[in-house]
Formats: sequence, structure tokens, C-alpha cells
Amino acid sequence: MTEPTRHASCRCGQLRIACTGEPIRVSVCHCRECKARSGSAFAAQVRFPEDQVRTEGEAKMWQYTGDSGNTADFFFCPTCGAQVWYRARPYHDAYAIPLGNFESGHGFVPDYSVYEERKEPWVSITGEGIDHYD
Repeated sequence: MTEPTRHASCRCGQLRIACTGEPIRVSVCHCRECKARSGSAFAAQVRFPEDQVRTEGEAKMWQYTGDSGNTADFFFCPTCGAQVWYRARPYHDAYAIPLGNFESGHGFVPDYSVYEERKEPWVSITGEGIDHYD
């Protein structure tokens, strides 16, 4: 049986990423940084090990150091500005791709919701098998 390959890209299509197999996890985060990164009330991302990822196109990188002292490298398209993936410590060996960048039919469902004490009061993350953490 062939492992599935899912594709994600920036808005203009110049920067692309292909992920083979199953992800490490699909998560929803309610921390302030993820809210700002996504421009929404929370961010949903899919993490894949680096050996399951192939990128194409030109990317620019911006590095951020959080309150914890850990760094995250954010990769975005220099043409349209869309962020396509990031790599954050302690998981620098994994690619985190915003769920909304994937093509339709990806089939991802969150299994992890974190920083829920910072969740907007009108947000509810529901479903079977989702672990919830404050």
C-alpha cells in the first residue's frame, strides 16, 4: 500500500511542501503567539518528521525567540508573504505546517489542543480522541 502524500503551498503557489505518510500530530494551539501567527482565535497545525517532507521553491526565514528562550524558524513565500511551515524547539526536527495551507481532502483531524486556559470563551474544540491541555 502506498503511503499518502499531502500537498500544501503558499497563496501564489511558488512555495510548496509535500508530506508523505502520517503526521506526528495534528494540534490546535491557543497561545498568544499562535493566535498572532494565524491571525485568528487559535492556530491549527500538522507536524511531520523532516524525513517525510519535501519542499520546493524559494523561502525566506524569520526567527523568533519566545519567553521560554526557545527559538522558532518561520518559513514564508517572498512573493505573497504566506507562511508555509515553521520549525520550533524542542521539535526542530519536525515541520509544522498550518492546516489551512493543505489542499482540500487532506483528512486531518486535531488530536491535541494546548494552552486551553488562553482559549477564547466562544471557542470549543470538540471531537473524539482530542487531548486537552492547559
